[in-house]
Amino acid sequence: MADTKGKLTEYREKRDFARTSEPAPGAAEREAELDEEKRPRVFVIQKHRASRLHYDFRLEVDGVLKSWAVPKGPSMDPKDKRLAAPTEDHPLEYAGFEGVIPEGEYGAGEVIVWDGGVYRNLKQEDPDHEPLTMAEGLEGGHATVWLQGQKLSGGFALIRTKRDEKKPSWLLIKMDDAEARPGSNVVEERPESILSGRKIEELAAGKE
Repeated sequence: MADTKGKLTEYREKRDFARTSEPAPGAAEREAELDEEKRPRVFVIQKHRASRLHYDFRLEVDGVLKSWAVPKGPSMDPKDKRLAAPTEDHPLEYAGFEGVIPEGEYGAGEVIVWDGGVYRNLKQEDPDHEPLTMAEGLEGGHATVWLQGQKLSGGFALIRTKRDEKKPSWLLIKMDDAEARPGSNVVEERPESILSGRKIEELAAGKE
């Protein structure tokens, strides 16, 4: 799974792997022969302090991490509609990346793994509609997933609001289910990394 049909070309071109500690595609062995629709797929949300603080929401789809930058971060309140801007596909290895991207490199700044876990494609499970793969749902501009993370849980919808080739835009919205927490602010309540326990300010300061 070094590249998966060229999907990671943009990721490679934006990075100098001799300088950044971000993983190069194919750095870890993957069980590519497993059917993605029959096993748990991963999701990860990385808090990233680059030129602006944002959260990178990533879903494993067809061998890569489909990615969106969410400026305000995700919410467990169904009333919140979070803008999500698509970014380049990332390799699956990126799900475990936490560190500092050096100055002069694309996305320079601190990155922590804010949340992660596995997810299910709800459009594969809806008995009232024809099942759709994640790729089909995203191509159609509407995907629904069930997240099982340490901070986020329950249903979430990704809805495309503009299909402009240069600046497409999406919304990330918590679905109104038993896991919803109206009035909560999970990004303020839980700022720490799920891997190291550090806040992004502590990573910047070099605190172990």
